[in-house]
Amino acid sequence: MERAQPLAPARPHRTSALVAGLTVTAALLAGCDSVSGIPEDPAPADTSTTSTTTTPAPASIAPTTTTQPLPADAPQVGAVPGEPDAVTAVRRWAADLETGTVADLQAKCWTIPPRTVAEMYADPQTVLAALTGPGTATADTITWRTGATTVTVEREAVDSGYACGRVFAAGVEPGYDDADARHTVRRYLARAVGKPLDPADIEASHPLTCKADPATWDPEGTGNPTAPPLTGDSGKVGNVTSYTAEELRSEQVRGDYLAVHVPVTTATGGTRNRTFTLVPTAEGYCIGDVTI
Repeated sequence: MERAQPLAPARPHRTSALVAGLTVTAALLAGCDSVSGIPEDPAPADTSTTSTTTTPAPASIAPTTTTQPLPADAPQVGAVPGEPDAVTAVRRWAADLETGTVADLQAKCWTIPPRTVAEMYADPQTVLAALTGPGTATADTITWRTGATTVTVEREAVDSGYACGRVFAAGVEPGYDDADARHTVRRYLARAVGKPLDPADIEASHPLTCKADPATWDPEGTGNPTAPPLTGDSGKVGNVTSYTAEELRSEQVRGDYLAVHVPVTTATGGTRNRTFTLVPTAEGYCIGDVTI
């Protein structure tokens, strides 16, 4: 997800293709995009996220089935020149989109914020219709478009064998938003406490930290980019034992950079605030620094 790529000229704001987009302000944003993302979560409700109770990270769940046999009656997906594996991976997801519940999809599409899953997949038939035409490929994504809807999947998801699509209204440039940044931090902390959102969520196959090369890290706009600090000190977050998932807050720092603030509990006891600084790449947000 966070493999180093040249930064996009502007951080895109995701708008659901099927539900009116959430209004995002430039002020601090509450982390109401999810509570945990574990399978038993229902479709998210508009509840307060101002709880100050420190809660443990989500419980570990069984691995998602990324190599499950392709159902014979799986919805058809338009061919993509030179990308047969992408079609198969998307058809596996499309089969679940056609018959599964929101909770099922949130569990299997754990790289996407649960609330985003509920929004984007609110009208499965519209999404499935968008997949019937031919797709196109770039170095980072595979895309299907109709006059009303765009569906994209990331190369990383295709490689896993089960590719959850991201859905956008026609005319909306596909990209990532603040909820994705918060979810990146949520996944990072879930790993840190030994309870990843999915057992497959490991750095080797699903990188969350920014790469050191090329050295493009410059959240303060100095004009002298460096390697992201976290690449040289992976222990900056400290020995985290739990975190307050409901209290993740995000704010824009400068340009495309976002800061995500979250209270954590460390092995020494007590609650401390950590600030994660992230930047979007072609495959999602990556974490470049953690400060106290």
